[in-house]
Amino acid sequence: MREIIVTEFISLDGVVEAPGGEEGFRHTGWTFDIETDQTMYDYKFQETLAAEGLVLGRRTYEGFAAAWPERDGPFADAFNTMPKYVVSTTLTDPSWNNTHVLDSVDALASLRKQDGGPLLVQGSPTLVQALYAAGLVDEWRLMTWPVILGSGKRLFPDSADDKTKLRLVDSTTYANGVQLQTFRNA
Repeated sequence: MREIIVTEFISLDGVVEAPGGEEGFRHTGWTFDIETDQTMYDYKFQETLAAEGLVLGRRTYEGFAAAWPERDGPFADAFNTMPKYVVSTTLTDPSWNNTHVLDSVDALASLRKQDGGPLLVQGSPTLVQALYAAGLVDEWRLMTWPVILGSGKRLFPDSADDKTKLRLVDSTTYANGVQLQTFRNA
């Protein structure tokens, strides 16, 4: 069985919206306000190489598909060649290389039951909330940036009925104050 790993850039107050400069959010590109630490991006590259597929919601997919095919280098090569699974009921004709559309979270749950390596979910907060509600997240990798945004789409919905106890399995603090914490279900 494959594992589903959620990896997110997240503010101290839980916002995951538009960390990379996506349009329509007043704090867009908020990760660029913090000094770059190359070891952080080295980790993200190794994380991507270790995954056997990328899982995205439609909106995140559209942003990635508009940006990554035009980029060069090892990170872009990994993104552009790896299998991508988009959970969407509206996307019908994906243009990005090696993209497969899954029409529901249940279809992703079926893919998860197959043999293979980890599936990495990036961004896609609406999808992540659905995966959380369905109990399909095996691991959370939260890269917390030392910034409070005060508004924006949060990773976990206020309407979550039950608490979920997690176990911290790893923690790294980078020179720029960003902290990576990895959690699994307790």
